[in-house]
Amino acid sequence: METSLRYDGDSKALKLHAKEKLPLDSFTHLQLHGELDTKTGAPSHLSAMIRHFYQNISSTLGVGLQYDRKEKLRYTVRGKKYFRVSSYGHSNFQIKGRCDVDQEFQQRKSSGAAEFVWDILNFNKDQDLRIKIGYEAFEKVPYVQIRENNWTLNADLAGRWNVKFTY
Repeated sequence: METSLRYDGDSKALKLHAKEKLPLDSFTHLQLHGELDTKTGAPSHLSAMIRHFYQNISSTLGVGLQYDRKEKLRYTVRGKKYFRVSSYGHSNFQIKGRCDVDQEFQQRKSSGAAEFVWDILNFNKDQDLRIKIGYEAFEKVPYVQIRENNWTLNADLAGRWNVKFTY
């Protein structure tokens, strides 16, 4: 199980997050997420998704359910396509998209992005670095992610940011 502490500039609350991937077969897994808001003491997010990796086309597809304290129960579909930029595999370009709908299939929330990802292994001794630069197409907002071993910082030009520590 992967657990993390998360803090963002909007909610100003520390959240405890847990994620578990249960294999169903070689290329499919059930992914479970849960998040507890320490400010309210209540779950702020729960989700279950079946994700499948299509190795021959370097893509993933996921379908599932999510419960969010604000938006209640929603159905979700997401996909991602990878394109290798370098022959040694440490940089790639990816396109990803997501669509969430409410229980009545009335309200739809979509997102899509294009990203360049550069993994720098052994940036320093025992330190790996990932730099991700992307553009969210529906909101028209560029963003950046910097991940160093256990720490991740996300920020965009709309002024949103969050930090995560994974252990």
